[in-house]
Amino acid sequence: MDIQKEGAKLILGDREIVMPVITDNMGGKSLDITKLRKDTGYITYDPGFVNTGSCMSSICFVDGEQGILRYRGYDIEDLVENCDFVEVAHLLIKGELPDLPERHKYAEMLNRHSLLHIDMRNFFRDYPQEAHPMSILSAMVASLSAFYPELADVDPEENVDLTISRLLSKMRTIAAFSYRQMNGLDFVEPSYKYTYCENFLNMMFLTPVNAYEPDPLHVKALNILLILHADHEQNCSTSAVRLVGSSEANLYASVAAGCCALWGSKHGGANQAVLEMLNTIYNEGLSIEQVIEMAKDKDDPFRLSGFGHRVYKTYDPRAKIAKKLCEEVLGSNSKQDPLLQIALELERVALSDPYFIERNLYPNIDFYTGIIFHAMGIPESMFTVLFAMGRLPGWIAHWLEWRHDPYQKIGRPRQVYSGLQSRMVLPLEDR
Repeated sequence: MDIQKEGAKLILGDREIVMPVITDNMGGKSLDITKLRKDTGYITYDPGFVNTGSCMSSICFVDGEQGILRYRGYDIEDLVENCDFVEVAHLLIKGELPDLPERHKYAEMLNRHSLLHIDMRNFFRDYPQEAHPMSILSAMVASLSAFYPELADVDPEENVDLTISRLLSKMRTIAAFSYRQMNGLDFVEPSYKYTYCENFLNMMFLTPVNAYEPDPLHVKALNILLILHADHEQNCSTSAVRLVGSSEANLYASVAAGCCALWGSKHGGANQAVLEMLNTIYNEGLSIEQVIEMAKDKDDPFRLSGFGHRVYKTYDPRAKIAKKLCEEVLGSNSKQDPLLQIALELERVALSDPYFIERNLYPNIDFYTGIIFHAMGIPESMFTVLFAMGRLPGWIAHWLEWRHDPYQKIGRPRQVYSGLQSRMVLPLEDR
């Protein structure tokens, strides 16, 4: 990290302000404006924070122009090929991939803390059966602090493995129990004989009248999808976790805020929107040409879900992996699956259309993940829940990173006021 004291010059009337230039470890340039308001009385206006670096972080690197995604310096393709989700969670949270003994220890801790307090189960039964699983997930994650309050009493750095392994493991159990509640089924306990992803699938789908065994291909797919979602720089939900954490809220409260942010259709709900779109195209018998023209018509309310990305201006590297995985999961049925065929044809036509090329509208990760989850028997309402499970290690890593940030400032964006200047209140009878 290089900070040049002599950098960009800002001229305001007869005043000249020098803003230091920061060069990050990948060569990216930033202007340090931390003293801008103090020195000038001015603030910057940046809706959506698209040009604002809110922190210094060593967790994730995204290059939207080159289509690069790295966790702690490792390419996402390399991690998917050689690691499972537990190893990637260890990498994000602790900074390094585990060796074999560390991997066994981490898995054992996750298994040991996977059970939920008996009183928490009663909460599930009080939710309406039609309640959205994300509403249950966010509320139950926040409730963990009531049942496991050590965060309020002990500096988490002294007990970090216990606190984090509890959250990593119990959130998976909460997610599975949310599905069971939604379907009116008894809860299935986690089992010591299963891996992290096997346990989740077993808790979801085992019933007294089936001899369910987790499909190895589905276990592989779940591992990959969780890895692909594990972190993505300062996105909406991660920023929410860091912002809430900056108030010194505990980890459970901060992660619950991340769950709520992820719930939105422009963020974690996007893969559900893609599957709904593909079903609409199929059920209404729309041609791909019709769909493309509808998408290009600014007066048409139709939106082509799963294309374009806030950061990526080329093909999302995660989408390439998800596309290959989708074809693998569907296997011999891939040629017969109408939704996949619609998706493949949509991609082919869109990527040859100047309208999409000029606007950098390439498929993103959401375009194929919904089809994969659907093929695994996971309902649409659970898609964002699985996204949250995958993003959890990244949220935890960012919450921990903030705690070691030397600035330790509570997040407090400024605003450009657009309201009335001043008014007098009239008596009620005169209004």
